[in-house]
Amino acid sequence: MWGTAPTSPWWAPDMPCESKTLQRLGSSCQATPHCSAALNPAWHNCSVHPGTHSPHLLQAVSLEAARVLPGLPAEESLLDSSPIMGSPEGRFHFAIDRGGTFTDVFAQCPGGHVRVLKLLSEDPANYVDAPTEGIRRILEQEGGMLLPRDRPLDTSRIASIRMGTTVATNALLERRGERVALLVTRGFRDLLHVGTQAREDLFDLAVPMPEVLYEEVLEVDERVVLYRGEPGAGTPIKGCTGDLLEVQQPVDLGGLRGKLEGLLSRGIRSLAVVLMHSYTWAQHEQQVGALAQELGFTHVSLSSEAMPMVRIVPRGHTACADAYLTPTIQRYVQGFRRGFQGQLKDVQVLFMRSDGGLAPMDSFSGSRAVLSGPAGGVVGYSATTYRVEGGQPVIGFDMGGTSTDVSRYAGEFEHVFEASTAGVTLQAPQLDINTVAAGGGSRLFFRSGLFVVGPESAGAHPGPACYRKGGPVTVTDANLVLGRLLPASFPCIFGPGEDQPLSPEASRKALEAVATEVNSFLTNGPCPASLLSLEEVAMGFVRVANEAMCRPIRALTQARGHDPSAHILACFGGAGGQHACAIARALGMDTVHIHRHSGLLSALGLALADVVHEAQEPCSLPYTPETFVQLDQRLSRLEEQCVDALRAQGFPRPQISTESFLHLRYQGTDCALMVSAHQHPATARSPRAGDFGAAFVERYMREFGFVIPERPVVVDDVRVRGTGRSGLRLEDVPKAQTGPPRVDKMTQCYFEGGYQETPVYLLGELGYGHKLLGPCLIIDSNSTILVEPGCQAEVTEAGDIRISVGAEAPSTVGARLDPIHLSIFSHRFMSIAEQMGRILQRTAISTNIKERLDFSCALFGPDGGLVSNAPHIPVHLGAMQETVQFQIQQLGADLHPGDVLLSNHPSAGGSHLPDLTVITPVFWPGQTRPVFYVASRGHHADIGGITPGSMPPHSTTLQQEGAVFLSFKLVQGGVFQEEAVTEALRAPGKIHGCSGTRNLHDNLSDLRAQVAANQKGIQLVGELIGQYGLDVVQAYMGHIQANAELAVRDMLRAFGTSRQARGLPLEVSAEDHMDDGSPIRLRVQINLSQGSAVFDFSGTGPEVFGNLNAPRAITLSALIYCLRCLVGRDIPLNQGCLAPVRVVIPRGSILDPSPEAAVVGGNVLTSQRVVDVILGAFGACAASQGCMNNVTLGNAHMGYYETVAGGAGAGPGWHGRSGVHSHMTNTRITDPEILERRYPVIVRRFELRLGSGGRGRFRGGDGVVRELLFREEALLSVLTERRAFQPYGLHGGEPGARGLNLLVRKDGRTVNLGGKTSVPVYPGDVFCLHTPGGGGYGDPDDPAPQPPGSPQQLPAFPERGSVYEYRRAQEAV
Repeated sequence: MWGTAPTSPWWAPDMPCESKTLQRLGSSCQATPHCSAALNPAWHNCSVHPGTHSPHLLQAVSLEAARVLPGLPAEESLLDSSPIMGSPEGRFHFAIDRGGTFTDVFAQCPGGHVRVLKLLSEDPANYVDAPTEGIRRILEQEGGMLLPRDRPLDTSRIASIRMGTTVATNALLERRGERVALLVTRGFRDLLHVGTQAREDLFDLAVPMPEVLYEEVLEVDERVVLYRGEPGAGTPIKGCTGDLLEVQQPVDLGGLRGKLEGLLSRGIRSLAVVLMHSYTWAQHEQQVGALAQELGFTHVSLSSEAMPMVRIVPRGHTACADAYLTPTIQRYVQGFRRGFQGQLKDVQVLFMRSDGGLAPMDSFSGSRAVLSGPAGGVVGYSATTYRVEGGQPVIGFDMGGTSTDVSRYAGEFEHVFEASTAGVTLQAPQLDINTVAAGGGSRLFFRSGLFVVGPESAGAHPGPACYRKGGPVTVTDANLVLGRLLPASFPCIFGPGEDQPLSPEASRKALEAVATEVNSFLTNGPCPASLLSLEEVAMGFVRVANEAMCRPIRALTQARGHDPSAHILACFGGAGGQHACAIARALGMDTVHIHRHSGLLSALGLALADVVHEAQEPCSLPYTPETFVQLDQRLSRLEEQCVDALRAQGFPRPQISTESFLHLRYQGTDCALMVSAHQHPATARSPRAGDFGAAFVERYMREFGFVIPERPVVVDDVRVRGTGRSGLRLEDVPKAQTGPPRVDKMTQCYFEGGYQETPVYLLGELGYGHKLLGPCLIIDSNSTILVEPGCQAEVTEAGDIRISVGAEAPSTVGARLDPIHLSIFSHRFMSIAEQMGRILQRTAISTNIKERLDFSCALFGPDGGLVSNAPHIPVHLGAMQETVQFQIQQLGADLHPGDVLLSNHPSAGGSHLPDLTVITPVFWPGQTRPVFYVASRGHHADIGGITPGSMPPHSTTLQQEGAVFLSFKLVQGGVFQEEAVTEALRAPGKIHGCSGTRNLHDNLSDLRAQVAANQKGIQLVGELIGQYGLDVVQAYMGHIQANAELAVRDMLRAFGTSRQARGLPLEVSAEDHMDDGSPIRLRVQINLSQGSAVFDFSGTGPEVFGNLNAPRAITLSALIYCLRCLVGRDIPLNQGCLAPVRVVIPRGSILDPSPEAAVVGGNVLTSQRVVDVILGAFGACAASQGCMNNVTLGNAHMGYYETVAGGAGAGPGWHGRSGVHSHMTNTRITDPEILERRYPVIVRRFELRLGSGGRGRFRGGDGVVRELLFREEALLSVLTERRAFQPYGLHGGEPGARGLNLLVRKDGRTVNLGGKTSVPVYPGDVFCLHTPGGGGYGDPDDPAPQPPGSPQQLPAFPERGSVYEYRRAQEAV
């Protein structure tokens, strides 16, 4: 039954702002730091906590009583999809989403009608707990009796409470969880500090990294290793995976007892226990846990229970998060219980977990709670939009104040099993919700000719400029200026006293300041152009924001082989309705679905969700007929656990379903897929639980474009997800239309081309079948929906809004510079490079490209100048441009349609030989020369040479490093030249002591993948040309390069002006040395008037007899990297960066060697010294470790390569980060458990090298100590630097410690290996690597302020999700 809704909000314009209710609301807002101000479409600006669930709107909220939300039915029937576990009639069912700012309550009342309520999550002046208060108000209103706040509520009329909460997320983001100590296997004290050793931001010299969650570390004397049957080994034991293990050292509980008592005496009551290989053999962790509980610790998280999966680093982070967050959650739950009689003993209370399922409150743990809030929204649209739209795949678009959540649903939830939130990597099932830092509160900037939106946000306070609190200009202000938000629809809760209306004048004033910058640039910039109106500037920022939000949606869909245009856009959250039509149009979608409860969708999702219990355990079995019985037995056992757990919660067996999963991967790869066989029934050659092999092959083909039929498949984990069906479903009660829709008012909205008359409708007055042509605004209680011109909105019989998105009216864009289109083209060019990379990663076969993501894709202009490049691998920056321009000069007119070129030669722009660059010239009808170029560079694991891996430590000529391609036509006339390229890859075998490629199959497969990636780039640029025209696209390729040039010129001018103001010369210099004594000298001359500089490396040492020679392209890459770091903000990284710079490199020097010189060490070592010299000349920071610490281990049947972290240099305002990669590398290190499983080594130590950072006012970061014990005979090779010359300090800071490479023989003899060598090692030998520390900055006797002015904190609004993880992995190379 539909209730009667008022036709206007309760604060209708004729209501005075000083009404008591609004005064109370204002005082409540003042009482909590979490109350922002962006109501109606506008609470979309006040997501208080980064990455938390977007807050909804307050527009129909009375803090005294639950009111009917205007524009929405007050009462709506719900039907049970199944019995609610025998709940008697006449009881309430509550679903509550407790967000960071607001709490939404969705209640099914006796009789089936619904009440909804929104209130502040924090309002201590009026109530202790928002969910309890929401329940109290609804019970009070429905029962017609007063329920005092100071008495526990009677639960006799409450059947169930379901809750999603950001309590855990906020505690993690704000670092206000429980005090925790970490107990870890001895030798791994700093393992979680080092983590993967990759830094978060490639170009931030301060290396900001999130701090660990634990306060203290205790090393536990114990060790378990995998059993290999060496002489003298102990009796093997069998782990739960089936692996055999050996206990080398039993746990020393006696020695541990006193240390634990010390922790208790210091007030620490929560522990995380993380021991090596406990995923398969947990007895040591269990013994430690039992001792801790005996001593009185209140919470102990064992990593083997938190998530029993291999890889100690993410498992350790998960255990720490559990120990850090679970006590916080338990305190909250206990406080919540105290608000009810009997502490909710007879009420079913369920909490939403990160995986989209509900769990009893007693089993709700911290590591499974971080996405509790956002998960409800995904469940909400999956249960509504997906069903209503007939099963068409749906993209969820939840745009809030500071961020936007993007997800996908196509019949089943898309989970990830490892993801980072607030800098903590959690190994647990989580919905794949991708958060990007773009929302209504994102700030607007004009920088060096470019419109920039975010990632900085106005936050909760002061909020956007229109809030009257002196806030910055934001996306919301732009929408307000364009007339897309109506101030009259907002309550009077703004300003310092929170009693004033929204201020369009403040928005216009703030935006006018930006518009003045824009027009000044257009008048005085390099390309004078017509001035822009205020509305044109606002529209430009909105378009740029839309393009920024489209990129993650494209990435999310294309990553799994889906077309974004085949989806429906499900829009919810406060700000999404203003942008939905534009987003859908840009992605090629034809339908937007906005649920009638879009502002309360997470609470609704909780009402519709099922109860879930999961059981999972690790496995090490091959997926073969011989193991199917074991797999079935394990799945049956886990299924029984799930069923028993759900029956214990009151579910009868018919309401319980289970789904089995196997975590499968091809042997020798890391790319595991969690697959279900629910669409693949069992066959005679599969487990009884289903044909998981067929499901794996099907999904692998869809996501990656190929399969490896000859490769065995391995089972990493077995998992069962049990579901108790208890959710409700909305009954689609049609609301009949009563004549044509009534126009509430007319307003003026700005669109492309100018203002248009725009009717305004109230959603509450619209009925089934009403159709509204755009442009129009639809106002509901929670948001404003903008239906753009060319679109049509229709009210469905369920009362939802379905928008049919029409084609955008063709716009005329000229070749002349327009800063708005410059920003849009910048995003489009980057998106092309990113999508090329996705195709390459999906279709490549080698581990280096598919899993390590060691590749770059790029787009180049007709002159070969770099336009866009992704990802930003430092050593590739600028280098590919040299390669493309060499080919243009070399081949000239001998480039024809259907040709694809292959090159890796250092003199042709190559970095080192394993990096093969594939270049495709692109022709256009009517043009005789290529109109642009696309290229992809990928690191091939082997291309021949004197050692496996093609990275020999002692090469002296280029031929010893592998196959060489100067200008090779890989495809000619459209035909792949397989025979010719095969011959070239095998050619090194003709040289004495060398071999041809050792993995021809992977080489050919990856080269084909690179050709395919280039073809994708050609297609995308072709679409761009089709939309805008060739002359426009080529013009904007030039404009985007000019923009990067402008940013660098601005930086050089600022540097020169600063020196001039201090009476210092405009010339700076620096010198450093390689360990062999070769000098790297640099003199920089600044031209202040032009904003240019000469970088002169004259005086640098000559080419060396060895492999430390660095091709010219390496120096240019290092220079672009340094310029980007010095600029200090995001700029397009392209050819323009080098336009203000003239680089002088003497021929025949170590930085521009002869064509036959060996170069493999130059790529990984000399490049780091070039960076140290450039940054030293500018005085930017002290030297970092200046080395990648290359370690290779191999024998006849295995090969392993790693680079190892060291200390980062300190700078003006920050201490150097310890145990991290710096500058030209960012490679992740192999997890210790994976390393020991796959290779014959034992990791004895991996911890910080304390005291190795240089002293200073700001101290340098410490290096690490890494010890590997060998279990087989092998050849160990090291290629390292900074073993002779220390990383320098600056401005009185002391240098960091030198590195050291030691080999301790089994007989106890210790040998210093030097910096570069290859040496045979034998079982029992130990390699001890001591990496260099970073230099200090400033006088050590001048103490740094506490805390140092270092951004050693989380960014305000961190991203998350699979798209973010993919980008992190790309940049970790």
